[in-house]
Parts: sequence; C-alpha cells; structure tokens
Amino acid sequence: MELTREEVDASAGATVLEFGAAWCGYCQAARPLIARALAAHPDVRHLTIEDGPGKRLGRSFRVKLWPTLVFLRDGQEVARLVRPSDDRTLRDALERIR
Repeated sequence: MELTREEVDASAGATVLEFGAAWCGYCQAARPLIARALAAHPDVRHLTIEDGPGKRLGRSFRVKLWPTLVFLRDGQEVARLVRPSDDRTLRDALERIR
C-alpha cells in the first residue's frame, strides 16, 4: 500500500522522505552518504519512497529528480535536498528537523 500525502502531513516528529527508484544510479551513489548521516540520528524516521510515473506522493511533493530528500517536522516540510553529494549539507538538514 502506498503512503498518502494525508498520512505524511499527519506524521509526528522528525521524518525524512527519500524519493527515488531502485534502478537510479544517482540514488545508488547517494545511499552510503544518506545511511551515514541517518546513522547519527536514530530518532529520525526514514521512509524510502519508490517514485515514478503515476506515483501520487512524489507528484504532491513536486519531485523532479532522484534522489530527492524531503525533511519534515510534524508533517511540515523544513528542508529539501536534491541529489545530495556531501555530508555537511545532509547533516545540516537533519539538524533542522530535530
């Protein structure tokens, strides 16, 4: 079952939505970086969203490129990173939702 925008908007606490696709090379390259950053924040909920044509959640967040990370605090977008490539930017975004 696909997560809905209403469920995301109603979520409590710190959440990172990671939009991408299993076959996406940029997504595969970013995974170790994302995993390292999230390891330091076990209290942050991390949801990997398989995105693509016809996927409503990705469209509702206006995702254009993968991976796109949307950082939420109590269902509200606080930060967004598209194709993250460095630890510092990722750490800074995570700190904003804690």
